[in-house]
Amino acid sequence: MATTTVRVNLTGLPRRLVADGVLNEAQALDAQRQALQEKMPLVSYLVRHKKLNARMIATTAADEFGVPVLDLDAVDMVHAPLKEMEAQLIENYHVLPLFRRGRKIFVGVSDPANLPALDNIKFQTGLTVDAVVVEEDKLLRAIEKAVRSMDTGVDDLDAEVNKLDIESDNEYAPALDEENTDIDDAPVVRFVNKIMLDAINRNASDIHFEPYEKFYRIRLRQDGMLHEVAQPPVVLAMKIAARLKVLSRLDISERRIPQDGRIKLKLSKTRAIDFRVNTCPTLWGEKIVLRILDPASAKLGIDALGYEDFQKQLYLQALARPYGMILVTGPTGSGKTVSLYTGVNILNTKDRNICTAEDPVEIQLPGVNQVNVHPKVGLTFASALRAFLRQDPDVILVGEIRDLETAEIAVKAAQTGHLVLSTLHTNDAPKTLSRLADIGVAPYSIATAVNLIIAQRLARKLCPNCKRPVKLPQEALLKEGFNEAEIKEGVEIFEPVGCDQCVDGYKGRTGVYQVLPVTEAISRLILEGGGAIQIADQADKEGIWDLRKAGLQKVKSGVTSLVELNRVTTE
Repeated sequence: MATTTVRVNLTGLPRRLVADGVLNEAQALDAQRQALQEKMPLVSYLVRHKKLNARMIATTAADEFGVPVLDLDAVDMVHAPLKEMEAQLIENYHVLPLFRRGRKIFVGVSDPANLPALDNIKFQTGLTVDAVVVEEDKLLRAIEKAVRSMDTGVDDLDAEVNKLDIESDNEYAPALDEENTDIDDAPVVRFVNKIMLDAINRNASDIHFEPYEKFYRIRLRQDGMLHEVAQPPVVLAMKIAARLKVLSRLDISERRIPQDGRIKLKLSKTRAIDFRVNTCPTLWGEKIVLRILDPASAKLGIDALGYEDFQKQLYLQALARPYGMILVTGPTGSGKTVSLYTGVNILNTKDRNICTAEDPVEIQLPGVNQVNVHPKVGLTFASALRAFLRQDPDVILVGEIRDLETAEIAVKAAQTGHLVLSTLHTNDAPKTLSRLADIGVAPYSIATAVNLIIAQRLARKLCPNCKRPVKLPQEALLKEGFNEAEIKEGVEIFEPVGCDQCVDGYKGRTGVYQVLPVTEAISRLILEGGGAIQIADQADKEGIWDLRKAGLQKVKSGVTSLVELNRVTTE
């Protein structure tokens, strides 16, 4: 390759990438700035944003620094010396201990130019450190797996079964006899704990315990889809139900009515997972569903949610405003709570008073005043909102706007100097404005209070390890929603395959968003009584992507498949 002149402020790996013609100077400098802004290593930025291939970077780094390259897929991490380093050290310095030979430890890195990290590891461990270059994408997966195993200790299940730190939301539950031998039967205890820990490790969102006449099954909801994971003997149905009810402090003798409770599973000193528990009497016994609530999901950061750059900027601009209303809409399980709490997490500073009313509180955040609504005793969304307005709030989060009373108080709060975040159940952003009018909110109030509406869906992401391109005829692409200009430029579409690193060709989920700012033209339409169709037409004129267009962009980028997009959106 031809050698390019490189300026002095490009050193180490980026200098070599430019010299090899892999990046130009402007791209390298921009990548350095962006990586610094996003607080991540340069190599992580380049791979995560698909600027460069991880294998190419590893090969270039090895040539530049004379360090060997290792394929992490060929390494058995069971014998890795993880105990030599703290999990925080591994995460902070983006390294992975691989082998130890006497007083020397070999660590996997994607950028061997990160000498401060290697020096710090040497100081912390007291060992001589040798770097081995590994591919960034594989390193990231291996670090996540290593830190999780260090944090939870799930490899030793028997040591975990007694670590359940139980807390209850059910203050009226009767005292329980936990010495009942049937309930505390050791195999049942271990089995229930194993299911819960497996669900956490598989990033499941829900666990379903389902009794039937001839069999009993347990299913996990992963990436929005249910998968059966176990069929224990049907004779254990009542023991499993009793064990779960004991953990969540429910009345084990009451099987005729639904009950709600909570389990807190303490995984380490710094991490705990909450399970929201609901029981429902069915024909053949109690079906129990556990919703897994991980507080870490609110701290993923806005970049991890799947917003396009211009959509992210619109959301951040709305969050930066001192007053007004931000509404998030979508079906159940579309990630509305995580979107809202990501915003709350950004706003959660020492100079703000944040109050939330939810049914129930799903994600607990230190520094935020969170209230569980309790309609039976008169604590409704509306009454909680009235109380908040006397609590000198800066930011108010309302779990859901369900009626005119709640809507009017929320709108009034948004008009009187407060930032209000809430959710509604509608299909897209324009219909949300119509829905508020249908509830009975005055058009003038809607036009002056609402700043931004986010409609969203969650689509499964294609597994990067096994996805493969698929050819579709031009007519089919046009029918799906691509325009002729896009097709002429070239549209590469991928389909799921399936491998040992994913489920049915998919791994993880990403958001598909319609982010609609209420502009002057849209405000005028609302005041004139315009419907959802007119508002949607105006949004289209202003270049606002609808859900379908945003989803097609994800398909073009190879993030998801057309089949998955058609599952979560309509044309």
